[in-house]
Amino acid sequence: MNYNESQQKAIEHREGPMLVLAGPGSGKTAVITRRVLELTKAGVAPGNILVITFTKAAATEMKERFERLQKEEVTLLPEGQVNFGTFHAVFFKIIKYAYHLDVSNIVQEEVRQQLLSEIIETLDVDIEDKKEFIEGIFSEISKIKSERIDIKNYYSMNCPEEQFQQIFFAYTNKMKEKRLLDFDDILLYCYELFIKRADILKLWQEKYQYILIDEFQDINRIQ
Repeated sequence: MNYNESQQKAIEHREGPMLVLAGPGSGKTAVITRRVLELTKAGVAPGNILVITFTKAAATEMKERFERLQKEEVTLLPEGQVNFGTFHAVFFKIIKYAYHLDVSNIVQEEVRQQLLSEIIETLDVDIEDKKEFIEGIFSEISKIKSERIDIKNYYSMNCPEEQFQQIFFAYTNKMKEKRLLDFDDILLYCYELFIKRADILKLWQEKYQYILIDEFQDINRIQ
């Protein structure tokens, strides 16, 4: 593939941050995969490179494209595997070692729904549509976690503030009691781990020296 001047600049960039602004179909994925290859050709250990995407399918596609590029090269490349994954997959990999977790600790959707349903039944909440109410509450809980919002300053769109706070704390406490994590907890636990444990943060910083993020504009605050 032939690259234009801007693409080549992104591919060859080495130290420090770089932001690439490009529209759909402009070759972002091709640039990222080629950049990863050029980093390895320059002597960067593949294990020190992390590529993050937003879906498992996108991560798989990017990994396959990179492997095809590798096979086309005759240059001897460093041994090791480049790390491709979603935010949640990468963060869970980090916290599972620190907290001795496995996939069984990730809450199933039906269990999550049941937990919140039981909490709501214990409170005198005026609800017209229970399913719609639960979806709205989950959306708000997710927003608070992912955007690092202080619940004391949060105004719920689904119920009075006092009731929302009761629901929020009851839900988070039940999840902790059962040693379960939802997708937002995966991000939150990783963030808190790095804040509390500078030694663990340093280990992962030393491992992932080059981080490439696809669709960076879609990240939330905690990511």
